[in-house]
Amino acid sequence: MINILLAGVGGQGTVLAAKVLAQAAQDKGWSVRTAETIGMAQRGGNVVSHVRMGNEGESVLSPLIAHKSADLIIAFEPGEAARVLPYLAPGGLLVSATSALQPVTAALSKKPYSAVDMLEGIKRALAQTSAELVCVDDAALCAEAKTRKVLNTILLSAALSCANVNLSLNDLRAAIQACVKPRFVDMNLAAIDIVEAASAKE
Repeated sequence: MINILLAGVGGQGTVLAAKVLAQAAQDKGWSVRTAETIGMAQRGGNVVSHVRMGNEGESVLSPLIAHKSADLIIAFEPGEAARVLPYLAPGGLLVSATSALQPVTAALSKKPYSAVDMLEGIKRALAQTSAELVCVDDAALCAEAKTRKVLNTILLSAALSCANVNLSLNDLRAAIQACVKPRFVDMNLAAIDIVEAASAKE
């Protein structure tokens, strides 16, 4: 069983990213279930998507991921990464964007919101565990793609490039062609190429 949690702010494409992951899993013949908790997403609230995949032929009976059982968390924003940290499995992987998009709840705080502080706090929290954190310079990659509309594809590509979840970038390419509106397919495929090229240089 592979459990993947996606977290972001309304409008970042979290729900579509979950749909693409589910399609990639279905294309491999896996049982898959998804669920979203959206709330006030259209007003900039947090969005969490659960994707559970039966990669060893097992049936997936429940769509929700329990605390401490997410093999992979893909966070579209550092504050949202911190919010869903309790879901990460002890040996799991957290892939987070580094750009800040202040959540509505942060606006109510007296302390200034800082993506750097959020990521440093996450590093400290994970220091005593075997879980890993990978930070993605989403601003640079989106700038290379010339649009922020492919943020979700960039983060999916970055996550699949370093996570052990039996899904490849070619699986992602096929799923995007099945799920994304035709006029947006080329820009998303180009985004995967950008991440693949950046990963090859590391």
